[in-house]
This record gives sequence, structure tokens and C-alpha cells, in this order.
Amino acid sequence: MTSGRWLAITIIVITAVFGAFLWYFQTRAYYEPVALSALPVTLADGTVIPLDVTDFHGIDAETSPLRFRACFSVAPESAARVLAGGRPAEDAAPLIAPGWFDCYDAFALGADIETGAAQAIRATPEIARGVDRIIALYPDGRGFAWHQLNGTLE
Repeated sequence: MTSGRWLAITIIVITAVFGAFLWYFQTRAYYEPVALSALPVTLADGTVIPLDVTDFHGIDAETSPLRFRACFSVAPESAARVLAGGRPAEDAAPLIAPGWFDCYDAFALGADIETGAAQAIRATPEIARGVDRIIALYPDGRGFAWHQLNGTLE
């Protein structure tokens, strides 16, 4: 083989290895499971109440406050209380989760929020600088949570 072919093969191999590392670090490396039994919710009047959750599955990463995602269930009565007293999140836009976190479907959740099948509330304002925790609840008690930029850093 000529030196040009070796150079081309080397470039392709290095690019493939770099791509594999990039994929791994973006989708798997920093995520850690989160275990919670209650999510704090700030009501419109400023009162903070714990939302008792069951069947909680959550992930988060220290590298960014936007990497939090969660799926959970709540009692329908608790969901109704939070929805009645919570601060609606008009700009709720579920962020996409890694493919392996299969309980969370941002596209379906976003469509349900738009049609009114699920209601989104701003559960914890400023959970990190410029970031709010949003919770979307269905009437049957299914719930989803994510962190979202709130526009204060613009």
C-alpha cells in the first residue's frame, strides 16, 4: 500500500474512534440514576409542598442542570391538588432524553401538553441559575419531569 492509503485509513479510523467516544460521552457517560420519593412543588401562592411519587425512574448529571428527566406516578388526588394550585408552565417544551431512558418520550409528552391531555406546571423555579423544574401530569396520575431554561439569562 502506498503512504496515501495508509494516511486515509488512519484518518478514517481516528474519526470513527472519536465518533464512538463522542456518542458515549453524550448519551451514557455522565448520567446517573436518581431516587426520589417526593418532588417539591411550589404552588402559585409560594407554598412548597412535597408531591409524593411512586414508581419513580429518574436520571441526572452533574455536568448540566438540563439533563434531569423523570417518570413517576402520583395519586390522582395529589395530581389534582397540584394542578389546581400550581403555576402553569405556558412555555413547557419537554427536552429529549437519551434513547436508553425509555419511559420518557418527549415528542408524545409535548403533543399531549399541546392538546391538553397533560398539564404542565412550573414545579420549582430557579432550581439552578436560569433553570426551572417542569412537571407534566396526566389525570390518571402519570407524571414526567424535566429541567428547562426559563429565559432569565438572556
